[in-house]
Amino acid sequence: MASAQEDQIGLIMQLRRRGIRDPRVLRAIERVPRELFVDEAFADHAYQDIALPIECGQTISQPFVVAYMTEKLELDDRHKVLEIGTGSGYQAAVLSYLCRRVYTVERWRELQKAAEQRLAGLKIANVTTIIGDGWLGWPPQGPFDRIIVTAAALDAPAALLDQLKEGGRMIIPLGETRDAQSLVQIDKTEEGLVETPLLPVRFVPLVHGRVKR
Repeated sequence: MASAQEDQIGLIMQLRRRGIRDPRVLRAIERVPRELFVDEAFADHAYQDIALPIECGQTISQPFVVAYMTEKLELDDRHKVLEIGTGSGYQAAVLSYLCRRVYTVERWRELQKAAEQRLAGLKIANVTTIIGDGWLGWPPQGPFDRIIVTAAALDAPAALLDQLKEGGRMIIPLGETRDAQSLVQIDKTEEGLVETPLLPVRFVPLVHGRVKR
């Protein structure tokens, strides 16, 4: 039976074959033990390139999508990043190795607390989590250099666009249904917003309103 380290190496090779080129992103993926972020029942599948179910009816995205979205952010170690949809905390853990600070918003207290514990266990100290409505972002900590949204909306929420710095970038899945979603890159320029479609995806919906405590 292959070890977790061997499985991790195999995953990195697969990501390279699928076109992930940024060595910093690949190294960040390599540093995060994905088996700690999935349900114990799915631990044997942690390094397969598939999405997996987690608590509260949510999912942990497949590693390729995590790597692709992260690569498209074009992060550097000065950036302050807002993540909408903490989930298991896996994406935040990857981001933590690539930027100055990650602020991540989750509407389910159970997920937020579990993610917080995982990140603390890995001694990741530059990620801050809160319970909140992702549509509203995190205004007191804005503006942000980068925003990553891990749930799908019909349109990019206005509050998030307001919290994006000029010169900043948002990566967000947009679409009316799970079968008609596209990952979109939104760049905020002096002239306005520039949207670039990236690839088809399937994400859980970005729910607006009362948080789940």
